[in-house]
Amino acid sequence: MVIKVKAIIGSTSSTSNNLKLIKFMKTRYADKLDIIPVLINDVEMFSIDIENNPPAGARAFKEDVGNSDAVLFAVPEYNYSIPGALKNAIDWLSRGGDYTIKDKPGFIVGSSMGVLGSVRAQIHLRDILSNPALVPVLLPGNEVYIGAVHTKLNEAGELTDDGTIAFLDSVVENFIAFYNKHTK
Repeated sequence: MVIKVKAIIGSTSSTSNNLKLIKFMKTRYADKLDIIPVLINDVEMFSIDIENNPPAGARAFKEDVGNSDAVLFAVPEYNYSIPGALKNAIDWLSRGGDYTIKDKPGFIVGSSMGVLGSVRAQIHLRDILSNPALVPVLLPGNEVYIGAVHTKLNEAGELTDDGTIAFLDSVVENFIAFYNKHTK
């Protein structure tokens, strides 16, 4: 069985290294995971005034993420935290009473040009996702922090660092086992 995974891309950049990472993962693990990137570029700003009648972009985002077996967050780090656009998109997932990702199996990957590979952003993201209106069931103990990512991608945007690829392979295998255990 191939697991349908919606990968929320935490950056709105057209040159996002995290989007490149997800595209690499989509190809590499296609026989195990159907990874579908979900962009947050068209998600309108959250407001309690419109929470029960979300605008088209927010509604489409929530429906897209909800139509999955699992969720994957691809997180860059901006100023030691997650990007504002990602926080806004997550706010939509937590509101409206439908609890889009509650109890959905998931995991997090992240890359940055710095040496820490989005470690601070992922700490903040895990804290945000602990909100009772969100609480996906995240794969524990398999943190993916890809530092200096620009030196590990080729011109086609493919990951080329053997150690990083081997680590990703093990995380994906661990996620599949975690998913199968969680969904039984």
